[in-house]
Amino acid sequence: MKIGLISDTHSYLDEQILRHLQDCDEIWHAGDFGTIAVSEVLAAVAPLRGVYGNIDDQQIRQLHPKVQRFSAAGLDVLMTHIGGYPGKYHPDIRTVITTNPPQLFISGHSHILKIMPDKSRSNLLHINPGAAGKHGFHQIRTLVKFNITAGKIAQLQVVELGKRVA
Repeated sequence: MKIGLISDTHSYLDEQILRHLQDCDEIWHAGDFGTIAVSEVLAAVAPLRGVYGNIDDQQIRQLHPKVQRFSAAGLDVLMTHIGGYPGKYHPDIRTVITTNPPQLFISGHSHILKIMPDKSRSNLLHINPGAAGKHGFHQIRTLVKFNITAGKIAQLQVVELGKRVA
């Protein structure tokens, strides 16, 4: 199963983003879609799983939950927009990660690309795909792609989409 993971589009999608997601079996969006149109366009490319972010309106919040926990090709996944990272989990998510950790924890919000294991939980990987949109302080727009086979992540790659300011 091939996954395209993005976050913090802030109402911005370009052909480059769509081209990189074209071959994905699913697209996962870790919040701050910006507009419902972003969700609709992504869902037309591939099945979409998403969570709402702090800038998202009621229309997006009715379509996408705050937190999603699901299994994909045998991988236990937990995704939310504001979640922190290993060692500094947000209080809203800390209890879940402590008592019932997923194998993959995804969050967005910071616009900072991070892929790191939780050293206190041997089987947990954290991914923040950075920001694919143009709004924010990040310098390079990014997304992440990876494969899942029998509950394992493989061929993980960061895709740089170019500078934030055109």
